[in-house]
Amino acid sequence: MGDAVRYDVTGDGIAILTIDRPEQRNALAKEVRDGLRAAWARFDADNSARIAILTGAGEKAFCAGGDLKEMVETGLKTPPRDMFPVPYENIALSKPTIAAVNGVAFAGGWMIAQGCDLCVASTEAKFAITEVKVGRGSPWSTPLIHMIPQRIYMEIVLTGKPISAQRAYEIGLVNRLAEPGKTLDVALELAREVIEGAPLSVDAARRTVMLATEMGRSAALDAGYAAHETAYNSDDAQEGPRAFSEKRKPVWKGR
Repeated sequence: MGDAVRYDVTGDGIAILTIDRPEQRNALAKEVRDGLRAAWARFDADNSARIAILTGAGEKAFCAGGDLKEMVETGLKTPPRDMFPVPYENIALSKPTIAAVNGVAFAGGWMIAQGCDLCVASTEAKFAITEVKVGRGSPWSTPLIHMIPQRIYMEIVLTGKPISAQRAYEIGLVNRLAEPGKTLDVALELAREVIEGAPLSVDAARRTVMLATEMGRSAALDAGYAAHETAYNSDDAQEGPRAFSEKRKPVWKGR
């Protein structure tokens, strides 16, 4: 990974991926892109980690987007689909993720935050899809139609103007707001709430949500039932009701 992206795991199974280039506003330069690919691969293979939080070093920027200087130097036209590592799009992950947006998330910064399953943002954070301001494009933004209303989506991409964290929360882009300096703490709290659940059930629930965004109602129902079959037939499916009846905390085995 080099030193552009840090990878740490808490004792309770939460991986923290930190883009550590605050002097460059954590922009997606090549060293950061390479570091993120390595960190995501490490997370997916790490049996001690059940969920990951992606954040940026410092308080000013989560990620300011692509490296425009690099684009000028390389004469970049259409970016290759795998140029920027986006969770679940060109990065294969089997576990849930949270974006902890501690500052600006512009262009590619919005893109990688959008790719995560959940999002926590500092009240001082700002979000923007700024590509129209620099003659670039945002085809990666298409999943937003499943996240926010169409007219709001349209205004964001047509104007390129930033929205506040409060506005992002109001339109459903952000799950939780945090006081400045507390973004990671709130993200860790949310992560712990997720991993309190049975691992197989959490996995099936996540896959069901994603299937539902890609299919019609009937097909999504069928796919949802199929996605939960392993969870229903697991040891944990018996342990959960048993623990509830015995008034104790369940001991998940993930099988």
